[in-house]
Amino acid sequence: MSHAQTIASRLNVKASQVEAVIRLLDEGNTVPFIARYRKEMTGTLDDEQVRIVADEIVHLRALDERRFAILKSIEEQGKTRAMAAREKGLGPLAEMILTQGMDSRPLEEIAAPFLNENVPSVEEALQGARDIVAETISDNANVRAATREKALKFAKVTAEKIADSVDKKRVYESYYEFENRVERLQPHQILALNRGEKEGVLRVRVTVDERDWRLAVLAEFEGDILSPFIDQMELAIGDAAERLLLPAIERDVRRELSEKADGHAINVFAVNLRALLSQPPLAGQTVLGLDPGFRTGCKVAVVDPTGKLLDTGTIYPHEPKNDWTGALTALEEMVNRHHVTLITIGNGTASRETEKLAAELTRGAESIKYLIVNEAGASVYSASALARQEFPDLDVSIRGAVSIARRAQDPLAELVKIDPKSIGVGLYQHDVDQTALSHSLDGVVESVVNNVGVDANTASPALLTHVAGIGPKLANSIVSYRDANGAFQSRDELRQVSGLGPKAFEQSAGFMRIRDGQNPLDASAIHPESYAIAEAILERAGLSTGSPLSERSPALEALLGRTPVEELAAELDCGVPTLKDILEQLVRPGRDPRSDTPAPILRSDVLKMEDLAPGMTLKGTIRNVVDFGAFVDIGVKQDGLLHKSQIPFGTVLKVGDIIDVEILKIEPERGRIGLGWAKR
Repeated sequence: MSHAQTIASRLNVKASQVEAVIRLLDEGNTVPFIARYRKEMTGTLDDEQVRIVADEIVHLRALDERRFAILKSIEEQGKTRAMAAREKGLGPLAEMILTQGMDSRPLEEIAAPFLNENVPSVEEALQGARDIVAETISDNANVRAATREKALKFAKVTAEKIADSVDKKRVYESYYEFENRVERLQPHQILALNRGEKEGVLRVRVTVDERDWRLAVLAEFEGDILSPFIDQMELAIGDAAERLLLPAIERDVRRELSEKADGHAINVFAVNLRALLSQPPLAGQTVLGLDPGFRTGCKVAVVDPTGKLLDTGTIYPHEPKNDWTGALTALEEMVNRHHVTLITIGNGTASRETEKLAAELTRGAESIKYLIVNEAGASVYSASALARQEFPDLDVSIRGAVSIARRAQDPLAELVKIDPKSIGVGLYQHDVDQTALSHSLDGVVESVVNNVGVDANTASPALLTHVAGIGPKLANSIVSYRDANGAFQSRDELRQVSGLGPKAFEQSAGFMRIRDGQNPLDASAIHPESYAIAEAILERAGLSTGSPLSERSPALEALLGRTPVEELAAELDCGVPTLKDILEQLVRPGRDPRSDTPAPILRSDVLKMEDLAPGMTLKGTIRNVVDFGAFVDIGVKQDGLLHKSQIPFGTVLKVGDIIDVEILKIEPERGRIGLGWAKR
């Protein structure tokens, strides 16, 4: 089976579609460009499918290289026991054992012709022959496949605490005497076992039942009780299993389990990250960001609706200073002077205590609300080279408040400045393959950025870096050109940027937006290569690129009423998928897909755990989705847990979703809130 067929089988698509994607990738095209602008060639495979093809072809080609390297390494490192035995001329004797040939002579007489200066005794001759047989059995593809299949279902994984190992916090206590079947292991258990083993606390084993491996061997190499070689075959089978087959199967099973657990954890993180990055921007808000703290105070930053920094400060409402009145006065002055419409509060230390301050400030004030935002990664950004470049004269702690303020205005634009692994929406992310995790999360960021599109005249280098075909060096070149020459007037002007050649322009242009430029089409997701088609459509509809949007929808509907899409595509020598995309963009140019996502809940008063009671129904925001349920912000200090048993079957939750929940259980002393799905 070719690589394209293998991948196509997994995706349940045609091999020709996969072959087209592989060809486009090999020609230097990016995943977003292929998914968006080469639909006719790929049979309309979407972004996720194209990305899977890209990852799988790299993986399969790497396996090919690894297989070749292993064979070469074996050749260079020296001979296996079986190879050495063959070189001593014991292959024919091994063949007699394998075929269970009939011979009335005693073994000593049968083996005698094989004795020489390299094989001085009958026992050594038989041992060498058995080495060949054992390797033949272990290397048999059917034996390996059948044993592996059984092991992945019925093998037992056991763990025990290593004597004298140190587990101070008893993190791995539940695995000190652990046993479970392979197929019943949960991803978090696999990751914990791997971590405990790596830290020298646990000893982990995979045990395959003798019946499972022996049946697989006997199906291919059954002995004959009448043959003089029957005992030699039995010895060779036992040796093959213990020395070669079972250790290899154990490695296979452990690797398969680890890959499964890693893949699951990485996928959970990726899904949550995509949802977080896809949160809708709160446009037009002047925001006061609060980075809460106790001893060092709460850092304050005010930004205008474009994210420009207006003011900064530090207040000390909490212990040890407890200057509540002074803090409130300072915030009121800032709010009034800058006409603040929204307060954002980081959800870290002192978050809910600071929320009380914001609630007192906003209580009864219709023009201002507050919002608690996920501050994960704010400190990482604050100390980064990018933050130093943006705010060279600003204290590190104040930079965090700026990030917290901007996260409400445009989560995507702000969060791309932070290493995705530092954005706290994952589970067990420190236990998985970090290279695979980074690759997956970078793919999510690239996908969301290009799906939304980027304003070429306002985007930061961090945002531009993720545009298809750009990267860090070109991103900085674009900003440098913009600073020196002013705003871009057209997409075509991007060609003037140093280093942005024809290929980079082809890959990136459709994802870059030029608003209020020379050509209205530059503000849309229509690629410049399709401008002639877009203009021809408008002309047939009696419109131009400058026609008001209000006129376009009825005129284009009338055109399609006269000329069906398929017929129009043929007349314009254009694929139907591309034509449909162009028509959508002509009606809603540059539409932000995040606008379909519900806006976050803005609050004006604080809710305490004491205010809660079982049976109460509240609106909440999903903060994190994990294996066992979802954590929901319902406006009190501690997020509530909506256990998976409470989520209706078939319901898919994602970070940022607004849902109705019912309070089931409150444990103030443990800081726990149990939630249920509210009945409507």
